[in-house]
Amino acid sequence: MNEIIETILAHRSIRKFKDKSIDEETVKTLVQCAQAASTSSYQQVCTIIGVEDREKKEQLAELAGNQSYVADNGYFFVFCMDYNRHQIAADMKTIDIHETIQSTEAFIVGTVDAALAAQNLSIAAESLGLGIVYIGGLRNSLAEVSELLGCPDHVLPLFGVAVGYPDAEPGIKPRLPMEAVFHKNQYQSKEETQDLLQQYEKETAEYYSERTGGKRTEGWVTQITASMATPKRTYMKEFVRSKGLNKL
Repeated sequence: MNEIIETILAHRSIRKFKDKSIDEETVKTLVQCAQAASTSSYQQVCTIIGVEDREKKEQLAELAGNQSYVADNGYFFVFCMDYNRHQIAADMKTIDIHETIQSTEAFIVGTVDAALAAQNLSIAAESLGLGIVYIGGLRNSLAEVSELLGCPDHVLPLFGVAVGYPDAEPGIKPRLPMEAVFHKNQYQSKEETQDLLQQYEKETAEYYSERTGGKRTEGWVTQITASMATPKRTYMKEFVRSKGLNKL
């Protein structure tokens, strides 16, 4: 056990921040930490857009499903998959990379690169006593988000990260049992998974009941299956392709 591991294990999403901005030096340090993340074949496919303009933050909050903490935070980062930079590099060398950019492999590389960078930034922020919350709701309206942020072809906003000084102390949500996530040598049986999920359903139901004073009593299995019963953001496939990505 050390301070880094303690910081990671203490993670919880913060959705209420103090009215206090993060200074420019800290922002730069967080971006440097994001850039230090592993990247596939040195491609560095992630671009981060720091949104400081209050009006734009309020527009993003509305587009993300009226999540107030997208606007009310210390700083808001938008993580993008970015092959525009690679296209410019290819133009400089008169090399055709269109098929590579449009491949599913490139799409996976871009999403993984962005996620790794964001997690580095998040852990760095939490190590400084800041709180964070990921904002996937930007994908509710990606055309509008892209236009608002001026994203060209081959650049896809994936999610946001709101960072700030915590003004709340939510409990740490219990994660799935390690045995449900960590399988040795081969994937576990359906029966083993069911037993673990029944255990987790009970644990999370108790967590929500205690946290809400009995107003919520559903466990993880109930919650997740209900939320996944109807597909969300089904426009994404065509929009991603319209950006010149994931066509092949």
